[in-house]
Amino acid sequence: MSQLLPSLAELDQHAEAQPAFAAWRAGYGPFEHAPQTQAAVFRLAHQLVQANLQPDVDSVYRLLSAVDRLGSAGLWLVVHMTYARRVRLDGAPLEAEDFKEMPEGHTGGALNMVPAYVGYLGLNALTGSTRGWLMGQGHCVAAIEALNLLTGNLHPEQEQAYADGETGMNRLLQDFYGYHQASDGSPAAPLGSHVNAHTAGGIAEGGYLGFAELQYAHIPLPGETLVAFLSDGAAEEQRGSDWIPRWWRAEDCGLALPVMIANGRRIEQRTQLGTHEGLEGFRQHLAGCGFDPIPFDGRDPAAFVCILWEMEQRLARRVEEKARGILNYPLPIPYGIAETVKGFGFYGAGSNAAHNLPLPANPRLDAESRELFNQHVAPLFVAQEELQAARTLLARNRQGRPLERDNPMALRRPPAPVMPRLSFRDDSCSPMAAVDEFFVELVRANPGLRPRVGNPDELASNRLGGVLRALKHRVIDPENELEAVDGSIITALNEEAVVSACLANQGGLNLVASYEAFCVKMLGAVRQTLIFARLQKEAGRPAGWLGWPLIATSHTWENGKNQQSHQDTTFCEALLGEMNDMVRVLFPADHNSAKALLPSIYQARGQLACLVMPKRERPQFFDQAQAERLARDGAIVVEEYQGDDPLLLIACGSYQLSEMRRAAARLKEAECGYRLVYLQEPGRFRAPRDRWEIEALASDGVAERLFPDRLEMRVLLTHMRPEVARGHLWPILPDARKSSVLGYRNRGGTLDESGMQFANRATWANVLAACARLRNVPRTALLTPDEAAAVAGKGDPEILR
Repeated sequence: MSQLLPSLAELDQHAEAQPAFAAWRAGYGPFEHAPQTQAAVFRLAHQLVQANLQPDVDSVYRLLSAVDRLGSAGLWLVVHMTYARRVRLDGAPLEAEDFKEMPEGHTGGALNMVPAYVGYLGLNALTGSTRGWLMGQGHCVAAIEALNLLTGNLHPEQEQAYADGETGMNRLLQDFYGYHQASDGSPAAPLGSHVNAHTAGGIAEGGYLGFAELQYAHIPLPGETLVAFLSDGAAEEQRGSDWIPRWWRAEDCGLALPVMIANGRRIEQRTQLGTHEGLEGFRQHLAGCGFDPIPFDGRDPAAFVCILWEMEQRLARRVEEKARGILNYPLPIPYGIAETVKGFGFYGAGSNAAHNLPLPANPRLDAESRELFNQHVAPLFVAQEELQAARTLLARNRQGRPLERDNPMALRRPPAPVMPRLSFRDDSCSPMAAVDEFFVELVRANPGLRPRVGNPDELASNRLGGVLRALKHRVIDPENELEAVDGSIITALNEEAVVSACLANQGGLNLVASYEAFCVKMLGAVRQTLIFARLQKEAGRPAGWLGWPLIATSHTWENGKNQQSHQDTTFCEALLGEMNDMVRVLFPADHNSAKALLPSIYQARGQLACLVMPKRERPQFFDQAQAERLARDGAIVVEEYQGDDPLLLIACGSYQLSEMRRAAARLKEAECGYRLVYLQEPGRFRAPRDRWEIEALASDGVAERLFPDRLEMRVLLTHMRPEVARGHLWPILPDARKSSVLGYRNRGGTLDESGMQFANRATWANVLAACARLRNVPRTALLTPDEAAAVAGKGDPEILR
């Protein structure tokens, strides 16, 4: 911001000639404008006029004065949201009864976000362009909600609740951490402690620090601009955010403008960036990673306006220089560092107490704290006439553009993809081949949908060689034909980073594949997306992004060659615990069943799918018609044998189906009746937890047809842990005394597939032992003495192979 800036003497002359500049330059409330910011505003004003975005420089200065007033009012309202039950719009001091009985709020961080967000609003107004925004520190939402109310940028439900002057503002205060519930137990207020579906323009909760840093570069499409407000604490701890220059390409990415709010404090202690040495070291680190760090005054809304504009111009110039052959990737990505103190603008700024409740005590009960509150909000107060004038000026500069709530990233809804023709097979092959073929053809058929593939490690090993050849690893300096500068595969040994690239690509087509055990590292990021999408649905504005699969392959049962760290079924179990209308958990057993599932996954909106599937060659268990029925119903009868007291055998997982078929053959030899059902989608047969989940259940009559009451004795062999499966599937396992569930028992090590099954008591022979128990006959009625001894742990496991 230093190049070509006017001197202080020139600024003095400009102030004499331009009263509007002098009025803004004088500052307002807590906002003081440093000489460097004054010079940057001078240059901004002239650039906007030269670009025909503003009629004259006075218009820029007047709008920045309005931004100051809106910002000061925003600080005032944020503090009231923490402590007060009501506002006094005449500026009179609050009395004891005006305060909350239990104040709550992440006050310091929210106060820091006020200059940032109002600066973002100001730049949008000055340029007539609606940018999107993302906030990694979602607990600072009070700043967003306060300024959205002050500027009229609201969703209908918030407008109805909060937009009617003093009454609505008081309702906002009382709803903030008010804990009010509707009759069904859900929050009654269209307001939360974090960014949520009611927050106008919000696209992510920001409840899990660090994910915004991993996602922001992958969110905007070409022609769009995203401002990402980031946390200094998360930047210290989240590896992957410093790789953004490795991934950003002008050809398929919109402008991404990261701005760190460097307030120097976590909840209880100073951050490393809270020291001069730490901040300088971070700047050097950013530069070494390919960023262009730009420190600025994070206490001044005008500084945010100027820095965001400067960042846009710098990045645009570098894209132009890249097109002219002057620069190559990675381009230096401008990175704003807003230097401030925690809780700027109110009592306790810069202290640990600023994080939550900066006052010494509750002002409702403590006179000293009440006096401190009134003393420190007084300089923030903006008279209603002055505030209305500022609001009107900002609205007049809207120039017909959409409200910030309607920025393109908040309304993301790409066109429905063209589905490729499905081809089925009748030979043994890897089920992953179905995904490999389908995704390559899907991308080819939909050139307007940006593809992203998240790859933590071994794409080829996971049998996605076609995807690798077609889309290639994204790199800076390709060394072979499987790498390209414009590749669509994001590869890093960081599961959170690669899944975030796809979670953020809500305007395109996505695919993630990883070892099952290492998918667990993705859970936090995935869950944040699922929760936000569910809240959008409940708010009546369902997410429009296209569904896609998270594939857990190289999975527990075929990863015996490695140690037990590679044998973990947690991922699918955890996702089965999420709402089934938001994420489907699927166990395709073969190529055909996997292929039949993929169209419905990619045609879904706002819904993910977890596919747990082998990468090794597997038999073709199902033909096309059966695979399509499985995809439709979630389960299918594989075979039956009539006999007395028939058993219901249920397999869930490809290797589990093989074992169940082997057990069924023995039952048939013993003339024992059975029905074998393959359960591909367990969540379709759970008890629904709310009205939206009812729609994700199997169609009426399917469960009764597949799992009839007359078949009381039931054995389930599952890929998952038995206790988890039984808990979710109690509707089809209603009587624990007449059912048995076998699966992963946390046993493993360096074993082969059969060894893993034996160690976990999940072989065909264990199934038969369970059948014998349910039928109240000796194991030797279904097993040979040697087999029975092996099952009992007293014989040779080799005999069961």
